Amino acid sequence: MDNRIILTIGRQFGSGGREIGQKLAKALGISYYDKELITMAAKESGLCEDVFEQADERASNGLAYAFTMGYSYMSMFTPFNDILSNDALFKLQSDAIRKLAETESCVLVGRCADYILRDDPACLSFFVHNTMENRIQRIIQRQPVTVEQAKELMTKTDKSRAVYYNYYTNKAWGVASSYNLSIDASVLGIDDTVTFMKSFVEKKQSMRPPHFG
Repeated sequence: MDNRIILTIGRQFGSGGREIGQKLAKALGISYYDKELITMAAKESGLCEDVFEQADERASNGLAYAFTMGYSYMSMFTPFNDILSNDALFKLQSDAIRKLAETESCVLVGRCADYILRDDPACLSFFVHNTMENRIQRIIQRQPVTVEQAKELMTKTDKSRAVYYNYYTNKAWGVASSYNLSIDASVLGIDDTVTFMKSFVEKKQSMRPPHFG
C-alpha cells in the first residue's frame, strides 16, 4: 500500500506559508523541503548551487552571466548556453522533485511542485494567502525594512513568483482553481491553520484506495 503523503504549498510573500509548511511537516512526522530543493538539484546535476539560487522562482532573468562569472558545469558535456538557461534549470529541479516524491513523504514549498507532481496520486496542493496587514507585519519582524519597503518587497516577490508559476505551468498562480485547497491564514491564525490542513490531509488519506505494487 502506498502511504506516501506529498504536500505542496504555494504562498504569498509574508503570508506565513513557510512557517505553516514547517509546522505541518512536523505535525505529520514527514520531511520539509524549501531551499533544500536547490541544494538537492545542484548536487544531482553537478551544477554550482549559486546558479540555481539566481534562477529560483524566476522565469526569465537569464543566466548567461554565470558562465562569465566562472560557474562550471562539473559532470556533463552539454553546451553552457543550454545548461544555464532557466528552462534547463527548471527541468533539472523538476527531476529532483519527482525523484524525492517517489522515495519519501514530504512537504514541498514553491517551485511549481504542485504542477510537477500533478500526476502523483499521493500529492495534495495548497496555497496560503493572508491579509496585507498581517503580511507587512511578518515581513517587518523578519527584516529591517519600513512599511513602504515591505509593501514594495511584497509586490515584487509575488509578481516574480506569479510570472514563474504561470510560465511553467500554464495555470494561474494564487487562483483557487489551481490548487486542491486555497486557505486564508488570517482566519484561523498560523497554528489553527496547520491543524485544519492536517485534518484535511488525514481525511484525504483515509479516502485513498489501497495500492499494491
